[in-house]
Amino acid sequence: MRKLEHPDITGDMIDRIDKVINAYQDSPGAVIPTLRECQDVVGYLPVELIDYISIGLNLPKSDVLGVATFYSLFYLKPKGRHTIRTCLGTACYVKGIKEVMNRIKQTYSLEEGGTTEDRRFSLEAVRCLGACGLAPVMVVDQDTHGGVRPDRVVEILEQYE
Repeated sequence: MRKLEHPDITGDMIDRIDKVINAYQDSPGAVIPTLRECQDVVGYLPVELIDYISIGLNLPKSDVLGVATFYSLFYLKPKGRHTIRTCLGTACYVKGIKEVMNRIKQTYSLEEGGTTEDRRFSLEAVRCLGACGLAPVMVVDQDTHGGVRPDRVVEILEQYE
């Protein structure tokens, strides 16, 4: 097939990506499932992969990139092994989630929307996690942590390698 070079993409990944592209290349509406499955393989969608997908699907790069940037489920930058989601809803805000976030940012040199240099954590702020009774709330991957305090947040996060 075509050549794909990127430091985060191995030969085994390219084989898996090729299978995904081949499975969808003649299907209408193939961009979203192709991007989703390729992102599952690599962890995110670097621009080189978007180029590769657009050639494989015989679509303009702008079409594929437009879909990848429109939907929030696609990531153009590497994500951490663990995603930290902090709730900025009213109950969590009033009960101190900003101080919790500040402790995370300081301890891990991490900004909202960013990923640590070692790709251990990504930090996202969300409007509501639907657990107001547990405020302030933080979700790490699929684990919900309620009543999170700034002095305990690092202890919680250190459980995640």
